[in-house]
Amino acid sequence: MIPASFDYVRPASLAEAVQVLTQGGEEAKVLSGGQSLLPLLRLRLAYPSLLVDVGRLGELHGIRDEGGHLHIGATTTHDEVVRSPLVNAECPLLALATATVADPAVRHRGTLGGSLAHADPAGDLPAVAVALDMEFVIYSTSGERVVAARDFFLDYLETALGPGEILTGIRVPKLGPGWGYHYEKFHRTAQAWATVGVAAAVRVSGANGGTRRIEEARVALTNMGPTPIRATAVESAIQGTDLPDPHGPPGTDPVREAAARADENTSPPSDLHAAPDYRRHLAQVLTHRALLTAATTP
Repeated sequence: MIPASFDYVRPASLAEAVQVLTQGGEEAKVLSGGQSLLPLLRLRLAYPSLLVDVGRLGELHGIRDEGGHLHIGATTTHDEVVRSPLVNAECPLLALATATVADPAVRHRGTLGGSLAHADPAGDLPAVAVALDMEFVIYSTSGERVVAARDFFLDYLETALGPGEILTGIRVPKLGPGWGYHYEKFHRTAQAWATVGVAAAVRVSGANGGTRRIEEARVALTNMGPTPIRATAVESAIQGTDLPDPHGPPGTDPVREAAARADENTSPPSDLHAAPDYRRHLAQVLTHRALLTAATTP
Protein backbone atom coordinates (compact mmCIF):
# COMPACT_ATOMS: atom_id res chain seq x y z
CA MET A 1 0.00 0.00 0.00
CA ILE A 2 0.95 3.65 -0.33
CA PRO A 3 1.50 5.61 2.90
CA ALA A 4 -0.61 8.63 3.72
CA SER A 5 1.03 11.96 2.90
CA PHE A 6 3.49 13.49 5.35
CA ASP A 7 6.19 16.15 5.52
CA TYR A 8 9.85 15.11 5.67
CA VAL A 9 12.77 16.90 7.35
CA ARG A 10 16.43 15.85 7.56
CA PRO A 11 17.98 18.04 10.30
CA ALA A 12 21.69 18.83 10.33
CA SER A 13 22.13 18.47 14.11
CA LEU A 14 20.53 16.94 17.16
CA ALA A 15 19.54 20.38 18.43
CA GLU A 16 17.71 21.08 15.17
CA ALA A 17 16.10 17.63 15.26
CA VAL A 18 14.49 18.09 18.68
CA GLN A 19 13.38 21.60 17.77
CA VAL A 20 11.63 20.40 14.62
CA LEU A 21 10.20 17.40 16.46
CA THR A 22 8.80 19.64 19.20
CA GLN A 23 7.20 21.93 16.65
CA GLY A 24 5.61 18.91 14.98
CA GLY A 25 3.89 17.85 18.20
CA GLU A 26 2.46 14.38 18.81
CA GLU A 27 1.93 13.76 15.08
CA ALA A 28 5.68 13.95 14.36
CA LYS A 29 7.76 10.74 14.27
CA VAL A 30 11.49 10.05 14.29
CA LEU A 31 12.91 8.08 11.36
CA SER A 32 16.22 6.25 11.66
CA GLY A 33 16.71 2.96 9.80
CA GLY A 34 13.00 2.74 9.01
CA GLN A 35 12.74 -1.05 9.32
CA SER A 36 9.98 -0.80 11.94
CA LEU A 37 8.28 2.44 10.94
CA LEU A 38 8.06 2.07 7.17
CA PRO A 39 5.94 -1.13 7.23
CA LEU A 40 3.49 0.64 9.55
CA LEU A 41 3.31 3.56 7.12
CA ARG A 42 2.70 1.30 4.13
CA LEU A 43 -0.07 -0.55 5.96
CA ARG A 44 -1.49 2.78 7.15
CA LEU A 45 -1.24 1.70 10.76
CA ALA A 46 0.57 4.98 11.48
CA TYR A 47 -0.34 8.43 10.18
CA PRO A 48 2.45 10.86 11.10
CA SER A 49 2.19 14.36 9.71
CA LEU A 50 5.97 14.79 9.88
CA LEU A 51 8.98 12.48 9.69
CA VAL A 52 12.23 13.74 11.23
CA ASP A 53 15.11 11.75 9.72
CA VAL A 54 18.01 11.42 12.20
CA GLY A 55 19.70 8.55 10.38
CA ARG A 56 22.68 10.62 9.24
CA LEU A 57 23.40 12.48 12.48
CA GLY A 58 26.93 11.43 13.41
CA GLU A 59 26.43 12.37 17.07
CA LEU A 60 23.87 9.56 17.40
CA HIS A 61 26.13 6.89 15.92
CA GLY A 62 28.93 4.64 17.12
CA ILE A 63 30.05 2.43 19.99
CA ARG A 64 32.44 3.58 22.70
CA ASP A 65 33.78 2.34 26.02
CA GLU A 66 32.90 4.62 28.92
CA GLY A 67 34.44 2.63 31.75
CA GLY A 68 31.68 0.81 33.58
CA HIS A 69 29.47 0.58 30.49
CA LEU A 70 29.39 0.77 26.73
CA HIS A 71 27.61 3.67 25.07
CA ILE A 72 25.93 2.70 21.81
CA GLY A 73 24.51 5.47 19.67
CA ALA A 74 20.85 5.08 18.77
CA THR A 75 21.48 5.04 15.01
CA THR A 76 24.11 2.30 15.20
CA THR A 77 22.91 -0.52 12.98
CA HIS A 78 22.23 -4.07 14.12
CA ASP A 79 25.02 -5.32 11.89
CA GLU A 80 27.50 -2.93 13.51
CA VAL A 81 26.45 -4.18 16.95
CA VAL A 82 26.88 -7.81 15.91
CA ARG A 83 30.35 -7.18 14.46
CA SER A 84 31.64 -4.87 17.20
CA PRO A 85 34.65 -6.29 19.08
CA LEU A 86 33.69 -4.14 22.08
CA VAL A 87 30.15 -5.52 22.25
CA ASN A 88 31.31 -9.10 21.77
CA ALA A 89 33.94 -8.72 24.48
CA GLU A 90 31.92 -6.80 27.06
CA CYS A 91 28.30 -7.77 26.34
CA PRO A 92 28.03 -10.94 24.23
CA LEU A 93 24.32 -11.32 25.00
CA LEU A 94 23.48 -8.17 23.03
CA ALA A 95 25.51 -9.38 20.04
CA LEU A 96 23.94 -12.85 20.20
CA ALA A 97 20.39 -11.54 20.31
CA THR A 98 20.97 -8.89 17.65
CA ALA A 99 22.31 -11.55 15.28
CA THR A 100 18.87 -13.21 15.38
CA VAL A 101 16.98 -10.07 14.30
CA ALA A 102 15.18 -10.64 10.97
CA ASP A 103 17.67 -11.13 8.11
CA PRO A 104 20.96 -9.54 6.93
CA ALA A 105 19.22 -6.91 4.81
CA VAL A 106 17.19 -5.68 7.80
CA ARG A 107 20.21 -5.82 10.12
CA HIS A 108 22.20 -3.61 7.75
CA ARG A 109 19.49 -0.91 7.76
CA GLY A 110 17.74 -1.31 11.11
CA THR A 111 19.16 0.46 14.16
CA LEU A 112 19.46 -0.48 17.82
CA GLY A 113 17.74 2.70 18.99
CA GLY A 114 14.96 2.37 16.46
CA SER A 115 14.19 -1.19 17.50
CA LEU A 116 14.09 -0.30 21.20
CA ALA A 117 12.04 2.86 20.68
CA HIS A 118 9.54 0.91 18.57
CA ALA A 119 8.93 -1.28 21.66
CA ASP A 120 7.33 -4.23 19.92
CA PRO A 121 6.94 -6.94 22.61
CA ALA A 122 7.82 -9.55 19.96
CA GLY A 123 11.10 -7.77 19.22
CA ASP A 124 14.26 -9.46 20.46
CA LEU A 125 16.18 -6.54 21.91
CA PRO A 126 13.82 -5.05 24.55
CA ALA A 127 14.09 -8.23 26.65
CA VAL A 128 17.89 -8.06 26.45
CA ALA A 129 17.79 -4.43 27.61
CA VAL A 130 15.64 -5.37 30.61
CA ALA A 131 17.76 -8.42 31.51
CA LEU A 132 20.98 -6.38 31.49
CA ASP A 133 19.54 -3.27 33.21
CA MET A 134 20.47 -1.02 30.32
CA GLU A 135 19.85 2.71 30.47
CA PHE A 136 18.35 4.91 27.77
CA VAL A 137 19.70 8.40 27.10
CA ILE A 138 16.93 10.74 25.97
CA TYR A 139 17.32 14.28 24.66
CA SER A 140 14.88 17.16 24.16
CA THR A 141 14.88 20.96 24.16
CA SER A 142 14.87 20.71 27.97
CA GLY A 143 18.15 18.80 28.01
CA GLU A 144 19.16 15.21 28.65
CA ARG A 145 17.63 12.59 30.92
CA VAL A 146 18.36 8.91 31.54
CA VAL A 147 15.68 6.23 31.93
CA ALA A 148 16.28 2.67 33.14
CA ALA A 149 15.16 -0.07 30.76
CA ARG A 150 12.66 -1.38 33.32
CA ASP A 151 10.92 2.01 33.26
CA PHE A 152 11.22 2.66 29.52
CA PHE A 153 8.71 0.13 28.16
CA LEU A 154 5.23 1.15 29.29
CA ASP A 155 2.78 -0.82 27.12
CA TYR A 156 2.38 -2.28 23.65
CA LEU A 157 4.38 0.00 21.29
CA GLU A 158 4.47 2.62 24.07
CA THR A 159 7.59 3.95 25.80
CA ALA A 160 8.66 6.68 28.19
CA LEU A 161 9.61 8.87 25.22
CA GLY A 162 7.48 12.00 25.23
CA PRO A 163 6.63 14.46 22.44
CA GLY A 164 9.76 16.25 21.26
CA GLU A 165 12.13 13.65 22.77
CA ILE A 166 14.70 11.55 20.91
CA LEU A 167 16.48 8.42 22.09
CA THR A 168 20.13 9.31 21.49
CA GLY A 169 21.99 6.36 22.99
CA ILE A 170 21.94 3.23 25.12
CA ARG A 171 24.21 2.51 28.06
CA VAL A 172 25.05 -1.19 28.33
CA PRO A 173 26.54 -2.20 31.71
CA LYS A 174 29.60 -4.41 31.79
CA LEU A 175 28.86 -7.41 34.01
CA GLY A 176 32.51 -8.46 34.24
CA PRO A 177 34.09 -11.94 34.31
CA GLY A 178 32.31 -15.12 35.30
CA TRP A 179 29.14 -14.53 33.30
CA GLY A 180 27.70 -16.68 30.54
CA TYR A 181 25.04 -15.54 28.12
CA HIS A 182 22.44 -16.91 25.75
CA TYR A 183 19.41 -15.78 23.78
CA GLU A 184 16.96 -18.55 22.90
CA LYS A 185 13.86 -18.00 20.80
CA PHE A 186 11.22 -19.90 18.89
CA HIS A 187 9.98 -18.49 15.60
CA ARG A 188 8.31 -19.92 12.53
CA THR A 189 10.83 -18.68 9.98
CA ALA A 190 14.17 -16.91 10.12
CA GLN A 191 12.55 -13.55 9.31
CA ALA A 192 9.55 -13.90 11.64
CA TRP A 193 9.04 -12.19 14.96
CA ALA A 194 9.72 -14.33 18.01
CA THR A 195 6.79 -16.43 19.19
CA VAL A 196 8.63 -16.46 22.53
CA GLY A 197 12.20 -15.51 23.36
CA VAL A 198 14.39 -15.74 26.46
CA ALA A 199 17.43 -13.61 27.29
CA ALA A 200 19.61 -15.16 30.00
CA ALA A 201 22.80 -14.12 31.77
CA VAL A 202 24.26 -16.45 34.40
CA ARG A 203 27.21 -16.06 36.78
CA VAL A 204 28.69 -19.44 37.70
CA SER A 205 31.29 -20.32 40.32
CA GLY A 206 33.48 -23.42 40.35
CA ALA A 207 34.06 -23.32 36.61
CA ASN A 208 37.65 -24.57 37.01
CA GLY A 209 36.79 -27.65 39.02
CA GLY A 210 34.46 -28.87 41.73
CA THR A 211 30.75 -28.25 41.97
CA ARG A 212 29.51 -25.60 39.58
CA ARG A 213 27.01 -23.28 41.23
CA ILE A 214 24.80 -20.56 39.81
CA GLU A 215 25.51 -17.53 41.96
CA GLU A 216 23.31 -15.09 40.05
CA ALA A 217 21.01 -15.08 37.04
CA ARG A 218 19.19 -12.52 34.94
CA VAL A 219 16.32 -13.65 32.78
CA ALA A 220 13.88 -11.65 30.63
CA LEU A 221 11.13 -12.82 28.29
CA THR A 222 10.12 -11.74 24.79
CA ASN A 223 6.45 -11.73 23.70
CA MET A 224 5.01 -12.91 27.00
CA GLY A 225 3.12 -9.67 27.61
CA PRO A 226 2.69 -6.15 26.24
CA THR A 227 6.22 -5.32 27.42
CA PRO A 228 9.39 -7.36 28.02
CA ILE A 229 9.13 -9.21 31.34
CA ARG A 230 11.88 -9.82 33.88
CA ALA A 231 11.45 -13.41 35.12
CA THR A 232 12.24 -12.64 38.75
CA ALA A 233 10.70 -15.90 39.99
CA VAL A 234 13.20 -17.86 37.89
CA GLU A 235 16.08 -15.69 39.07
CA SER A 236 15.20 -16.21 42.74
CA ALA A 237 14.63 -19.95 42.34
CA ILE A 238 17.91 -20.66 40.59
CA GLN A 239 20.23 -18.45 42.64
CA GLY A 240 22.62 -20.54 44.72
CA THR A 241 21.71 -23.88 43.11
CA ASP A 242 24.22 -26.42 41.83
CA LEU A 243 24.25 -27.34 38.17
CA PRO A 244 23.37 -30.99 37.55
CA ASP A 245 26.19 -33.26 36.43
CA PRO A 246 25.37 -34.32 32.87
CA HIS A 247 27.35 -37.53 33.39
CA GLY A 248 26.00 -38.28 36.84
CA PRO A 249 23.03 -40.42 37.90
CA PRO A 250 19.52 -39.07 37.22
CA GLY A 251 18.01 -36.93 39.94
CA THR A 252 16.42 -33.60 40.56
CA ASP A 253 17.19 -30.82 38.11
CA PRO A 254 17.11 -27.42 39.86
CA VAL A 255 17.52 -25.60 36.55
CA ARG A 256 14.40 -27.23 35.12
CA GLU A 257 12.51 -26.58 38.35
CA ALA A 258 13.44 -22.91 38.23
CA ALA A 259 12.57 -22.66 34.53
CA ALA A 260 9.11 -24.07 35.29
CA ARG A 261 8.36 -20.71 36.94
CA ALA A 262 9.13 -18.70 33.80
CA ASP A 263 5.48 -18.03 32.99
CA GLU A 264 4.63 -16.58 36.41
CA ASN A 265 3.24 -13.03 36.27
CA THR A 266 3.06 -13.08 32.48
CA SER A 267 0.15 -12.28 30.15
CA PRO A 268 1.04 -13.91 26.81
CA PRO A 269 -0.98 -12.80 23.80
CA SER A 270 -3.21 -14.99 21.67
CA ASP A 271 -2.80 -14.63 17.91
CA LEU A 272 -2.52 -16.63 14.69
CA HIS A 273 0.88 -17.97 15.73
CA ALA A 274 0.25 -19.27 19.25
CA ALA A 275 -2.29 -19.50 22.05
CA PRO A 276 -1.37 -18.25 25.55
CA ASP A 277 -1.01 -21.78 26.97
CA TYR A 278 1.41 -22.72 24.20
CA ARG A 279 3.46 -19.60 24.86
CA ARG A 280 3.58 -20.44 28.58
CA HIS A 281 4.92 -23.89 27.73
CA LEU A 282 7.47 -22.39 25.34
CA ALA A 283 8.63 -19.93 28.00
CA GLN A 284 9.44 -22.77 30.38
CA VAL A 285 11.21 -24.92 27.78
CA LEU A 286 13.20 -22.05 26.27
CA THR A 287 14.19 -20.69 29.68
CA HIS A 288 15.58 -24.10 30.64
CA ARG A 289 17.63 -24.21 27.43
CA ALA A 290 18.82 -20.63 27.78
CA LEU A 291 19.94 -21.09 31.38
CA LEU A 292 21.83 -24.31 30.68
CA THR A 293 23.55 -22.85 27.63
CA ALA A 294 24.46 -19.64 29.46
CA ALA A 295 25.80 -21.60 32.43
CA THR A 296 28.13 -23.61 30.20
CA THR A 297 29.23 -20.76 27.94
CA PRO A 298 32.23 -18.74 29.17
